[in-house]
Amino acid sequence: MLQALLLTQQDKKTIATYGPLDESQLPEGDVTVRVEYSSLNFKDALAVTGRGAIVRKWPLVPGIDLAGTVEQSSSPDWKAGDRVVVNGWGLGENHWGGFAQKARLQAGWLLKLPAAFSARQAMAIGTAGYTAALCVMALQHHGTAPGDGEVLVTGAAGGVGSVAVALLASLGYKVVASTGRAQEADYLHRLGAAAIVDRAELSAPGKPLQTERWAGVVDPVGSHTLVNACAQVRFNGAVAACGLAQGADFPATVLPFILRGVTLYGINCVFVANAKRVQAWDLLARHLDPAALETMTVEIGLSQAVEQSTALLDGRVRGRCVVDVNR
Repeated sequence: MLQALLLTQQDKKTIATYGPLDESQLPEGDVTVRVEYSSLNFKDALAVTGRGAIVRKWPLVPGIDLAGTVEQSSSPDWKAGDRVVVNGWGLGENHWGGFAQKARLQAGWLLKLPAAFSARQAMAIGTAGYTAALCVMALQHHGTAPGDGEVLVTGAAGGVGSVAVALLASLGYKVVASTGRAQEADYLHRLGAAAIVDRAELSAPGKPLQTERWAGVVDPVGSHTLVNACAQVRFNGAVAACGLAQGADFPATVLPFILRGVTLYGINCVFVANAKRVQAWDLLARHLDPAALETMTVEIGLSQAVEQSTALLDGRVRGRCVVDVNR
């Protein structure tokens, strides 16, 4: 028997149950992985609590991330003993994910665990950190260079934001971190933020064009925050949008895009070619300081995932949350 967190639905309400699971219940797949760690992301918390329409198939083991060791494989690409990491591909949505001691997966979803990281470190990064890397890659692709000016990171004390701040700072960018948690200012400065702005300055409706400030933006927040960020981006600047913590709405005008040439990049982290995933993990391996990663990481046992999901959505968790599935 395995220990797992299983989600079921009763009267359209999500029921999360931690307990034993028979291995025969695992879905079909080419590769069976013994999971060591997963991580708790915003999407996971929405699924576990039922506050978001994340789960597409019931019952389901949530967890959009996992890292561990291949136990069995019918694919020539993987063999027992291989160390792997998996992010996205519908895990925790329509395929059973990482919140169990084993997972059965499609071979094409797996990546070799980067040599620079342990399984725990890979999950300290997780989908949030991997998404932050994709955002930074979008700004680099756009041509935004460290000397071009300030780069804004919204939701900076969260998972995506924390990694984005640390990664951008390590690359030499001048990072301005936006947060509604004033008590996290020292934490963000330690990660590399040069300045802090209160999220209230960005989260209310604003003018369609505002004073130019940002050379680039990483935004996991959405809604009015994203709109105001776009309105403040400098001529020919870029915004990488990857989340909806404030909301999925985008009550904007086209003015920043047609008058200032601002480019808005949408970042999808779920269905990304493995070659691009390797690039993102390589960027993290080369430029994310392990000490900074540890600073932003808390660890819980799988048995604590339900309680921690509520805390995350209530804004009481900063940085990244690693889940040890064996306790």
